[in-house]
Amino acid sequence: MRDETYDASKIIVLEGAQGIRKRPSMYIGSTGPAGIIHLLYEVMDNSVDEASAGFCKNIKIKLLKQEGADVAEVTDDGRGIPIEVIEKYGKSALEVIMTTLHKGAKFENDVYKVSGGLHGVGLTVVNALSEFTEVTVRRNGKAYRQTFSRGIVSSALEEIGESQETGTTIKFKPDQEIFSVNTFDIALLNERARYVSYLNMGLKITITDERFGEKVEETYFSDNGIVDFVKHINKDRSPITAVIYGKSASDSSVVEYALQYTEAYDEKTESFVNSIKTNEGGTHLSGFHAALTRVLTNYIDKNKLDKNRARITGEDVREGLGAIINILMQNPEFEGQTKEKLGNVKIKNLVEGFVYQSMSRYLEEHPTDAKAIIRKITEAANVRESARKARELERKKSIFSNSVLPGKLSDCILNDPEKTELFIVEGESAGGSSKQGRDKNIQAILPLRGKILNVEKASFEKIFDNTEIKTMITAFGTGINETFNADNIRYKKIIIMTDADVDGSHIRTLLLTFFYRYMRKIIESGYVYAAQPPLYKVTKNKEIMYCYSDEELEQKRKEHGEQIEVQRYKGLGEMNYDQLWETTMNPKNRKLKKISIEDGMHADELFTILMGADVVKRRRYLQEHAKEVKALDI
Repeated sequence: MRDETYDASKIIVLEGAQGIRKRPSMYIGSTGPAGIIHLLYEVMDNSVDEASAGFCKNIKIKLLKQEGADVAEVTDDGRGIPIEVIEKYGKSALEVIMTTLHKGAKFENDVYKVSGGLHGVGLTVVNALSEFTEVTVRRNGKAYRQTFSRGIVSSALEEIGESQETGTTIKFKPDQEIFSVNTFDIALLNERARYVSYLNMGLKITITDERFGEKVEETYFSDNGIVDFVKHINKDRSPITAVIYGKSASDSSVVEYALQYTEAYDEKTESFVNSIKTNEGGTHLSGFHAALTRVLTNYIDKNKLDKNRARITGEDVREGLGAIINILMQNPEFEGQTKEKLGNVKIKNLVEGFVYQSMSRYLEEHPTDAKAIIRKITEAANVRESARKARELERKKSIFSNSVLPGKLSDCILNDPEKTELFIVEGESAGGSSKQGRDKNIQAILPLRGKILNVEKASFEKIFDNTEIKTMITAFGTGINETFNADNIRYKKIIIMTDADVDGSHIRTLLLTFFYRYMRKIIESGYVYAAQPPLYKVTKNKEIMYCYSDEELEQKRKEHGEQIEVQRYKGLGEMNYDQLWETTMNPKNRKLKKISIEDGMHADELFTILMGADVVKRRRYLQEHAKEVKALDI
């Protein structure tokens, strides 16, 4: 049957800001917290590119509050965006950059040898998705200003005075018609500023936060670049070698790495391309790993060390490693606008060849460090092999290899992971209420008895002898370690539901520590959530209301005066099953907090401090952050 309504008139072309505003996630990943901070990163990256090119020494970022929403201002002392007219467009270069996709100085290599902004969309996207954008340029002894709104010019370029300085200031307010949040995450911004300062030795980044009535300032600067970076990521671990550094430069690329081995058992390696963090790695990281494995196994064979050792794998070579691999290159190929993974094939061989030669020379010249590294990786190989043999003997009777679900799990009727949810519930009492109140079609309940083992301070054997941990692994269906496969997960919403008190927070932290260390992929995939049960039940006459924070309670007091009854919930077990369903489990009403790993280094550091064996560092952290606690149940 012909559809006469489908013709050329139905084809719509969205140009410039229209297309960006219609599909913002195509350009910045999301319209939530990650998307709004991405706008700030785009502006910051342009200043960093000026620093990489040798024209910028200072970047100042200021956060302000305006009409209840955040405003950001980024100032650099670079060359300043060109303001001369481009004859082809009849507009200034500034206006073209701010309003036209795929325009800029980064498609050729004569202005910027390398850069983080590659698609020519960064400032255009910021402009399109902002309520207003104000650009001030200082160059040629003059200062100029132009303003924009939602991708459209709102005032012409004007000269506003003289200036002996050079650089650019961009002030913008993310558009609340686009974003579901209106605040920048200061922790993520500080973390990014810290690593950018390490990657750009001599660059000073100052962040000033004036959003909350007082001026809070942080400054980031490094004299020793990624050598300092490695010391930072290993600061809570015990080193067994010096920091090993290597650098190779050509006309088209720079490869540098720094690494240090520690007594720890996990790897902390971060990779970067043109000051952009590649969270998913890519060809440069693959080349680095391959070189490290080859050089160390060859060193062992060449020097005939430890003939009885187990076969060494890349996993053994990276145990206890802290490393930074940093690449500056022309025309990098990233997967997606958010630049999570590098795809250039040639860079793998370039990195692998250089790191192999550099590390070979270091091992020959520093036998003490070489001996410490070899001892570390051979011990790792032997322990791994012993564990593998033990697991093979137990595999047939292991609970992880059979398909029988644990008895305490109250499973749901559906078996579609896209639709099903698993609530991990604190306590048998709350477990009983949640079983009564749940939607049996899609919601499964797994009650926990007390606190699970702190995996940060326990051996592998103790971890997997723990009943609660074994029960969770079986319920998830993912397996663990070598058999772990996130694609086999039985529920794509794993919801931690604990009491709103100190013990509940501790249990949640213990669970997240286990997930982060042994099932990190389920967090990265967005499968882990924390339920948000109400703190208070508020009754006025016969009307019942629930408050999820002290702020909400104060608002209720202002709205209804003191003629209300307030009940403070200290445990999920205090709620009837219908109350638990209505406030915490009902998908239509509940509040869930998705657990995400925006920055692995920051999360890893906190888990090590808070859950690790070093009591002194944990006490120091708690003392430093004690004032941040808003409510504490005793």
